[in-house]
Amino acid sequence: MSRIAIIGGGPGGMMAAVAAVEKGHQVDLFDSNEKLGKKLYITGKGRCNLTNAVDIGDYFDSIVHNRSFMYSALYSYTNADFMAFMENNGVPLKIERGDRVFPVSDKSSDVISAFKTVLKHNRCQVHLNTKITDLLINDNSVNGIVLENGETRNFDAVILACGGKSYPSTGSDGNFFKILAKWGHQITPLAPGLVPLNTKEDWPRDLQGLALKNVVLTLYKKTPKGQKKVKSMLGEMLFTHFGVSGPLVLSLSSDMIGNTKDFSLELDLKPALSLEQMDARIQRDFLKYQNKDFGNALGDLLPSKMIPVMVTLSGIDPAAKVNQITREQRQKLVECFKQLKIGIAGLRDFTEAIITVGGVNVKEVDPGTMESKLIKNLYIAGEMLDVDALTGGYNIQIAVSTGWLAGNAAE
Repeated sequence: MSRIAIIGGGPGGMMAAVAAVEKGHQVDLFDSNEKLGKKLYITGKGRCNLTNAVDIGDYFDSIVHNRSFMYSALYSYTNADFMAFMENNGVPLKIERGDRVFPVSDKSSDVISAFKTVLKHNRCQVHLNTKITDLLINDNSVNGIVLENGETRNFDAVILACGGKSYPSTGSDGNFFKILAKWGHQITPLAPGLVPLNTKEDWPRDLQGLALKNVVLTLYKKTPKGQKKVKSMLGEMLFTHFGVSGPLVLSLSSDMIGNTKDFSLELDLKPALSLEQMDARIQRDFLKYQNKDFGNALGDLLPSKMIPVMVTLSGIDPAAKVNQITREQRQKLVECFKQLKIGIAGLRDFTEAIITVGGVNVKEVDPGTMESKLIKNLYIAGEMLDVDALTGGYNIQIAVSTGWLAGNAAE
């Protein structure tokens, strides 16, 4: 039996603790917060989208950075394994749209309680309100930790699952990246991930609160050779007081590495229609409302809140009679429906980011054990790693899979 310290009481840290105590090790779990799983409490708006039920082989399509690093972890501890763990510990699950998995109760507290029950049953020592400020390292091997009060404690292995920098109010302040950098680890630059966007234009703010479904949003990047398409996705988005948010925006934000001003969005409000079909549809509506003012002729095509904005963007006089609108004006309107440009002024900050992009360089971590290649007996799991995925439960699964691997490998 070895003594193992786990730093961080999120999903990765708790799963690492479960794996380690079930192997018979003496485990001490440290968290700077007053309770375990503080960030889990707010995930999925408190409902906790804890994983995704797609075939594990399809998981990699939703991992944005360093997906190949995750093969061992995801196949060693799959989404099916995690779902079985929850249900075997009193948390019945349900699968919703997009294969997202939630507790039937819609309570994230039930997920955390399941972890706590297993840890208590296996006599894991949990230390809350306890901040770790450094590691004890000799001859490139970790043998303990340093507490905030200067006290040192010796351990045979240490597992780091401290999270990234997103939602720092939940304890993930990013400080341990500095500690690892001091001990020689390379940290890929950190950026907010799955985060809303500020827009250059003011008109999105006029639509604050409006949600759009079944639209296509495309991300472009400016290159020396012109605009390059990065990714295109179908789904939902939301207009806010600062710009845009919602599932589509959050997912595309993780692809915006570098200068955000090089990126732009293009919105297709009617993806089921081609440009020609969109034009034909508008002509039908114009025939139906031929004697009306243009400003009163778009009700069949748009939410009422969006009509004044689209009228302005089209450049057509809202008082113009529909039967007087020229073909050129109509083509401009078609473009507004199918190729609506949105300039990006920047990402919102870490306080609004669901995850952190960047982290410990995965080339310095053994993908089969999560052990540091630089420091023996030190393991790194969860959001600390330079691995991130789209929304839909994938990031929590990455945390528990890497945590489980680390907890099993630590000796």
